Amino acid sequence: MNNEKSNHNGNNSYNSNVLSENNNNNILSGNPGNLREIVKMQPKNHRYLRYSSLAILAIQNATLVLIMRYARTMPGEKFYATTAVVMAEAVKLVACFFIISYNEGGVRGLIRELDRNIINAPMDTLKVAVPGLIYTFQNNLLYVAVSNLPAATFQVVYQIKILTTALFSVIMLDKKLSIMHWFALVVLTTGVAMVQIETTLTKDTSKDDLNSNQNPILGFVAVLIACLSSGFAGVYFEKILKGSPVSTWLRNIQLAIFGIVLGMIAVYINDGANVLAFGFFHGYNQYTIMVILNQALGGLVVAFVVKYADNILKGFATSIAIIISCVCSIFLFSFEVSAVFLMGATLVIGSVCLYSSR
Repeated sequence: MNNEKSNHNGNNSYNSNVLSENNNNNILSGNPGNLREIVKMQPKNHRYLRYSSLAILAIQNATLVLIMRYARTMPGEKFYATTAVVMAEAVKLVACFFIISYNEGGVRGLIRELDRNIINAPMDTLKVAVPGLIYTFQNNLLYVAVSNLPAATFQVVYQIKILTTALFSVIMLDKKLSIMHWFALVVLTTGVAMVQIETTLTKDTSKDDLNSNQNPILGFVAVLIACLSSGFAGVYFEKILKGSPVSTWLRNIQLAIFGIVLGMIAVYINDGANVLAFGFFHGYNQYTIMVILNQALGGLVVAFVVKYADNILKGFATSIAIIISCVCSIFLFSFEVSAVFLMGATLVIGSVCLYSSR
């Protein structure tokens, strides 16, 4: 599924954030920029802030998948995923407007920044069209994946984005990975393969599977393509940002604009007839709204709290999110944890921690 993705503190810090690529949704895990110097908060208790950030990151990662899964498999009319993607981009756009207004001292400052960095810089803005297209495609794929895979399985398999991001970094940015990094990536791939084989070959009769027609192979293909697109888009975006004075918030406004336009095209192609017949918000309920808000604002929250968390803690947050998803899936969806799944998930959690710690 939105950390984001500035006036950032050096490329090395941003590179680390992009490679860790939280969840939600994308490049928002970079340094968040001014935000009045993070509301001028100097941590009185740095350890408290670090572990508070860890908790927020883990909860945000886990709840997005669980709520999205429930919203897509609960009985009743289903909302159109394409419209939810558009709404998430719209919420993110409005949120970034408020943040830049706060940073720049009001609406006039916002207008000045938009005029200088977007309206009067069309070629620079167009650079964001590529990741904008890819992220729109990816966000729609995530709905396909989570509709066909149990939440715990999705959470584990989706960590292969670490592998794809690392590979694209090697290819596009000439990044050098240590032997320990490569070992962690091999372990990650092994763990994901075990989980996926178990999910594909074992007939799952969990509560949420009985309520909908699901195809684990389709879900796995969707999440794999989403991971490939996520890795490429994240590294491409990092390449764009290197040496750029444009803040992460402004870049996310650019992304949101392209996301809304391209998302509306996807609505027309995939669900145009249904939207005309039943309405844009057909099937929406409180869970749909929760998914949209989590996806849009989750990345912005991550961008705020990640100031106090290092790469190791972000790896732990991902691991905790996997555990939370597994435990909650047992109670919410009657998910059965097999020995093979448990072993594969353990390998994935270990590889994430190992990769983040080097």
